Amino acid sequence: MNIAAPALELRSAELSGIEGGHASEAGPASKRIVVAYGFWIFLLSDIVMFSAFFASYAVLAGATAGGPTGAELFSQGTVAIETGCLLASSYTCGLMSLAISSRRRLATYFFAVITFALGAVFLHLEIREFATMIARDAGPERSAFLSAFFALVGCHGLHVAAGLVWLVVMMAQVAARGFADKVKRRLFCFALFWHALDIIWVGLFTVVYLNGVN
Repeated sequence: MNIAAPALELRSAELSGIEGGHASEAGPASKRIVVAYGFWIFLLSDIVMFSAFFASYAVLAGATAGGPTGAELFSQGTVAIETGCLLASSYTCGLMSLAISSRRRLATYFFAVITFALGAVFLHLEIREFATMIARDAGPERSAFLSAFFALVGCHGLHVAAGLVWLVVMMAQVAARGFADKVKRRLFCFALFWHALDIIWVGLFTVVYLNGVN
């Protein structure tokens, strides 16, 4: 009687199971992990880009070429409303994420609409600020300071506009597909993007507007 035969048969079965994919714990990562990892890389690259804009603004903030300064151009009241709207939209975006996790469609729509409205108010005030500055002959071509200002703040505004379009598209996908895994992953990425814009605005508000009026 061969005592080693059962052990050899067991080992052979284990190997065939691994080759057949039944025990491939070390296989490729799930799509959810790959998407989240890739989107974090995108956010980090975006932060690097904004860091370059911040550095340029810090260098050129005093290069007004005899033109208007930040203290003459910036409206503290308008900027305070913009900041409040964006911070509140980040909060409602978080509530939307909680509604998505609990698969409450009406609550998801409700908080998405509030997030969109607050973001739209922020964007409207920013565009009006730009229009007012240009009307006072303080456009980006007036000085290096204003060029850096419009590049930094305008780039953030473009990101907010892209986020609003993205939110509308995602709500259309929720209406069409419900809370499918793909839709939830995309909504998760949107929430990360929106919160990142909020963090960048806090730095922008501090560096540009608070230092500018002082």
